[in-house]
Amino acid sequence: MVVLIGGSSHTGKTLLAKRMIEAYKYPCISIDLLKMGLIRSGNTALTPVDDARLKPYLWNIVKEIVKTAVENDQDLIVEGAYIPCDWKRYFNKKYLESIRAYFIVMSANYIERHWADIVGHACEIEHRRSDEFSPYVAISENIENLAQCKKYGCNIIYIDGAYRVPLPEIK
Repeated sequence: MVVLIGGSSHTGKTLLAKRMIEAYKYPCISIDLLKMGLIRSGNTALTPVDDARLKPYLWNIVKEIVKTAVENDQDLIVEGAYIPCDWKRYFNKKYLESIRAYFIVMSANYIERHWADIVGHACEIEHRRSDEFSPYVAISENIENLAQCKKYGCNIIYIDGAYRVPLPEIK
């Protein structure tokens, strides 16, 4: 089984991946780590701020990794903000039977009420350098992700009240 975990920045994708690794003993690929490896090794001229161009570039690589894992009957978790909501269109039925995807989306209300908590947890799993992430950017990204997730029928883990992300059952 391959599990994709997508969503906007600072929503807890890496935390959910860590919990799934512990529970299911699946290996994991962080798309952010892949991105930085490709950038630092000189395999791309893109930079960390080239988000609009990074998404298709990275997804093109990640989708082929996913296909390889399915073909080899390997379990895998892939987490990152670069998973498109229309991910299903890149796989035929054979692959789709072995892939589950979950997108974490926070409501604007949650972000406004819990901004200090969101920022406070930003370095809990990985050390993040200071960025220009703001509640306005977070709200905008989450609104857009929610609309795209609904458009493409994604499994949404919606955070509105308390931050509770259930561990998805995978079979």
